[in-house]
Amino acid sequence: MRIYVGMGCFWGVQKLFDALPGVKATRVGYMGGTVENPGYMRVCTGSTGHAEILEIDYDETVISTQEILRAFWENHDPTQGDRQGNDRGSQYRSAIYYTDPEQGSLAQETAAAYEAALGNAGYGRVTTEILPATQAGLFWEAEEYHQKYLEKNPGGYCPTHATGICLA
Repeated sequence: MRIYVGMGCFWGVQKLFDALPGVKATRVGYMGGTVENPGYMRVCTGSTGHAEILEIDYDETVISTQEILRAFWENHDPTQGDRQGNDRGSQYRSAIYYTDPEQGSLAQETAAAYEAALGNAGYGRVTTEILPATQAGLFWEAEEYHQKYLEKNPGGYCPTHATGICLA
């Protein structure tokens, strides 16, 4: 199976999902915008509409879509709109671009459940963009130096912005 997620800076997102059993492959890139073959510098201007996205290929016999979504929700703050922590701009928005209807249903269900849990803890509404991948547009692979960035640069900056709230 394949799913695309945006949780802020894609470096830390890739490191997180690469560590999960059942995740077969990941690539960082850009999705959700209107420009063909956008590059990092152009995406950073906010003029392309793209978000920093992680493409995740996973084995459902080892890790379920529910578990992928749990890792997604619990490891960033989906209430912040176009930012995560100090990283600001539409390229850092929270997003799920699903590749089959079951993923879409689970994304909507878990978004509602997580929003309720966050609300009970005093957080605002979930701002996550949830769309079929076909509607979000093509996935454009990021430049090679971004791939596995924190593996290549162990001291690199990319903190987690988890709320500490668990998905019930």
